[in-house]
Amino acid sequence: MRAARLFSGPELGAGAESFRDHRRRLGPAPAGSRNLIATLETSGLRGRGGGAFPVATKWRAVAKRSRGTAVVLANGAEGEPLSWKDRVLMAVRPHLVLDGAFMAASTVGATQVLLYLGEEHRAAAAAMSRALAERPEPERNIARLVASPNRYVAGEESAAVHFVNAGVATPTTVPPRPYERGVDGRATLVQNVESLAQVALAGRFGDEWYRSTGIDGQGTVLLSLSGAVAAPGVMEVEAGTTVGEAVAEAGGSSEPPRAVLLGGYFGTWIDASQAWAMPLETSRLKALGLSLGTGVVSILPDRACGVCETARMMQYLAGESAAQCGPCFFGLRALADACTGIAEGRSGPAELQRLQRWSSQVRGRGACRHPDGAVGFLQSALQVFWHEFQHHRAHGIQRVA
Repeated sequence: MRAARLFSGPELGAGAESFRDHRRRLGPAPAGSRNLIATLETSGLRGRGGGAFPVATKWRAVAKRSRGTAVVLANGAEGEPLSWKDRVLMAVRPHLVLDGAFMAASTVGATQVLLYLGEEHRAAAAAMSRALAERPEPERNIARLVASPNRYVAGEESAAVHFVNAGVATPTTVPPRPYERGVDGRATLVQNVESLAQVALAGRFGDEWYRSTGIDGQGTVLLSLSGAVAAPGVMEVEAGTTVGEAVAEAGGSSEPPRAVLLGGYFGTWIDASQAWAMPLETSRLKALGLSLGTGVVSILPDRACGVCETARMMQYLAGESAAQCGPCFFGLRALADACTGIAEGRSGPAELQRLQRWSSQVRGRGACRHPDGAVGFLQSALQVFWHEFQHHRAHGIQRVA
């Protein structure tokens, strides 16, 4: 079900909306206040960065510890290879993101706003930089752009804070969490840029307006659609839209689907026959043991090999290890190499059982959540592509009949 909230206004191909046009269309952003936290709580808005944590709860925790010196870090690092939603949002609606960031700052008592953008997302960075230059001087004086390195883990909230503090984008041990002690030791609100853009609208129009769209009033979500769809790209849909409906909105399947990767590289493979009817909404997916993650919906065509795709992604995740602990640095490398061996037909008869055992042993033992996300992805592949894994182990890379 197509929706137009974040993407309402000028056509996306028209480029970044100017501050003047933004204000003419939506009016001035309301000042942040503790009442805004109550609005966000009753709206039910959850974060759009992958964790789906209630926005109001996070804001209240920072405001409680702020003492007027907090920091807001608008997280647009977007290191997930299959996600484009955040950079597209920043490139076309930068002032929605800035509205949300400055509303957050005045609400939680922050004296600094950091716009944390992936260094490779040049169009988004240019749009945000121009937009910031258009803002009133008091806002410009407390905000600056920070280029995050091109690393998968760089967008994790403690890694973002660590990079600002020490120039190293690796997750740190928690607690303390950023809301307790973050940038320069101050209480820090780390919020995904889509979440902030949603705040900018909910703060203007209220919780009832926010809940007037989407299943159970859960608003809209941005999706990055890729793979076997006629028109891959970023779209905004009502929460609860099914995978099949989203694909239909993108022009339908470009070829018969085999499986759907939901949530990105830390997500879950789902057989296409089951995925098509799944609602893209946090609570309903959670009830199925799934997550929308960063809003990735990637369709694997039937002609493609799920084992080879899984092996390729596992090699990437192993290479993106923060190298802070053995389960991640050595464990993921062993799992990735075992997957590759099976995909290439050069594994022993016990390799599949070993892969299952190793993945269970790695889970929960890392210094951060990187190994957990990787092995969750792998375990879903072993379930969905089990027949293909067995065929590869026995016969090499020939196509499964």
